Amino acid sequence: MIRSLLIANRGEIACRIMRTAQAMGIRTIAVYSDADARAKHVREADEAVWIGASPAPESYLRGEAIIAAAKSAKADAIHPGYGFLSENAAFAKAVSEAGLIWVGPKPETIEAMGLKDQAKAIAEEAGVPVLPGYRGEAQDAETLSKEADKIGYPLLIKAVAGGGGRGIRLVADKVSLASELESAIREAESAFGDGRVMLEKLVERPRHIEVQVFGDSHGNAVHLFERDCSLQRKRQKVIEEAPAPNMPEEVRAAMCEASVKLAKAVGYEGAGTVEFIVDGARPLALDTFWFLEMNTRLQVEHPVTEMVTGTDLVEWQLQVAAGEALPVKQDEITLLGHAIEARICAEDPAEDFRPGAGLIEEFGMLADTDVDWLRWEAGFESGDRVPAVYDSMIAKLVIWGQGREEAIERTVDTLSHLQLVGVPGNIGFLRRCAMADAFFEGTHHVNWIAEQGETLSQPPEEHELAGVLAVADIQLESQSDDPWGLQDGWRLNAATNLRAPVSVGETSDWVDPDILDVPEETPLALVTQLSSRRFAVTVGGDSALMTIPDYEAEAEALAGEDAVKAPMPGKVIALTAKVGDTVEKGQGVAVMEAMKMEHTLVAPRDGVVESIGAEIGAQVAEGLVLVALEAV
Repeated sequence: MIRSLLIANRGEIACRIMRTAQAMGIRTIAVYSDADARAKHVREADEAVWIGASPAPESYLRGEAIIAAAKSAKADAIHPGYGFLSENAAFAKAVSEAGLIWVGPKPETIEAMGLKDQAKAIAEEAGVPVLPGYRGEAQDAETLSKEADKIGYPLLIKAVAGGGGRGIRLVADKVSLASELESAIREAESAFGDGRVMLEKLVERPRHIEVQVFGDSHGNAVHLFERDCSLQRKRQKVIEEAPAPNMPEEVRAAMCEASVKLAKAVGYEGAGTVEFIVDGARPLALDTFWFLEMNTRLQVEHPVTEMVTGTDLVEWQLQVAAGEALPVKQDEITLLGHAIEARICAEDPAEDFRPGAGLIEEFGMLADTDVDWLRWEAGFESGDRVPAVYDSMIAKLVIWGQGREEAIERTVDTLSHLQLVGVPGNIGFLRRCAMADAFFEGTHHVNWIAEQGETLSQPPEEHELAGVLAVADIQLESQSDDPWGLQDGWRLNAATNLRAPVSVGETSDWVDPDILDVPEETPLALVTQLSSRRFAVTVGGDSALMTIPDYEAEAEALAGEDAVKAPMPGKVIALTAKVGDTVEKGQGVAVMEAMKMEHTLVAPRDGVVESIGAEIGAQVAEGLVLVALEAV
């Protein structure tokens, strides 16, 4: 019986595990680093324990600190989530030796499946189809070259201890083998401490299909059907779905049966995923799929399986870890409908998916979310800060439909109404992926995103135009009791001229709605007013911050205004003048950090600093007087 559970993870997966545990009446304990002291998973836990500095090797990868935290908080069990130490056999063993319950497979199972060459040998022995390749112990250049010739080019070099796309190199021909081997071995040694590699025949148009399996300590093992994870960039999954599109029943049965065979062969306990590489150049058939690897943990994309099978895999994990048998038998697990998961990341697709960090000003749905077909798994909310030291994924959107077409339509529509402002986001990119013909037809493959280039990563120009038009219309529709403040475009002895100023980034312009040409098919602009002059605008999932230029304030500053005010919400990171200092017009007096950028604020005129309105490190609101001047 588990009464108290420590979650050795962070972000959305920690929050998701807590939700089920708390519903089961289990007390939850979070762990956190310096960067996560005020994080959502810390706020939602019953108790939280600090485990170290922000970098993962000094906190979330410190097994001894996590076990010490569990003991100090009187936890019964540790759930590792995914990533970090979730597939670390030594950590799993240490947890058990400390007298705690490990929520996951046995350490020896993790170890057996953790080495790709060993896992493939076990799969082969269990009768699971395995891709042709070399998995031998000899690692000298001559042996590897001869084996590569036998396999044929192109081929892949893979780190034996690899994962997460690390230690993988594509070799197009014999000429490039030596340099690619050197590079793969170097990365494998750096990432995993193990430079051994294996060679594998390259499937040139691959699909990625995986099967969710579950076992218990009573010898039972079942599958919960398959997921398709073929929509990837740089070997990182983007959108996942269950079941796989265009899947014949006989292929599904064979793939799922092979996965259960492997689970039973290693005495699997808990949640696991058997991954297959599939030849996407041909229709799915019995001879088009091969075992890739087994992930001995809960997967990021597990919610799509839960949505189509009506299960809670975390609840199963906790029950099995406590020694209970699986709650259902194979014939009681059925498929219902179709589910899609989109990974929301703080990254900029237009800049080669550069990750971003900083304050989230607005994050969430701009539409009704109280529907049973939508599931929102988030590790962050408006007002949270995204640290720069961890993975960029901050949430997952999971959508269910009666069929795949309905699930896609709902996904596209919901992404259109999802807003992320303050840090870069990939929501518009996800929407464009889900709208693509190749995805709708199920003909996409692992390399498809890379082949599309900027078609998916760059927001259409009309999205920004639609946002600019919306902010201009808001200004022109506003009314004033002062006749001189009316926005009616009236001019003495001249034609009416309706225009409004709008700034996007560093660019400002006067906008005439009558001549701004926005295509009719452009999605509706959704606007959230952040302050009197700042707006978060979302068009087709692409979000931007737009402002109304304060020309009057600029004129006042030029005329000699006495105050230096915060131009937007942010953090004061430096004060370069103190009370009593004499300053000159244009001299820097304060530095703010806002929107991931530093902004130097200058004196509007010559004067003497009369007062300072904030301390270094303070979070300040827009309009706060930071430095007040008096006449010289």
